[in-house]
Amino acid sequence: MSTTSGFRSPISRSETTSPHPGRPAFDTELLRAYMKKLLQTSLQHARWSSDRDQVKSWMKDIKERVKDRMIEIQHTGFKYIVLVQISENLHQGGRADMISHWEDGDVCINELYFNDSIICTCIALAVRSS
Repeated sequence: MSTTSGFRSPISRSETTSPHPGRPAFDTELLRAYMKKLLQTSLQHARWSSDRDQVKSWMKDIKERVKDRMIEIQHTGFKYIVLVQISENLHQGGRADMISHWEDGDVCINELYFNDSIICTCIALAVRSS
């Protein structure tokens, strides 16, 4: 570590060790494939509607199914958070980013689906529990 004027550089995550070695990792690729297929099949015929209940129904169905799949993949050792946003596709640009500070085993999986009418973003977080 370098020091300059009394300040220390932060410890690189690659230099630290996991506080819980040997705990199983969450299978991100299995969930990513599921999310991609789920969004395609659930929303392929969806059209934007000003009916809030219809859009809420799509979001609820997606987030419940993703959460259930996360539990099937790894039923213990993690807490799960699923965020779903559906908006009208007006051919606008968009950008999203995220920063986090957590254990090496925690993961974030995101998937984007769009057609001529809607844009759906699904973000799933698996955070190790104590």
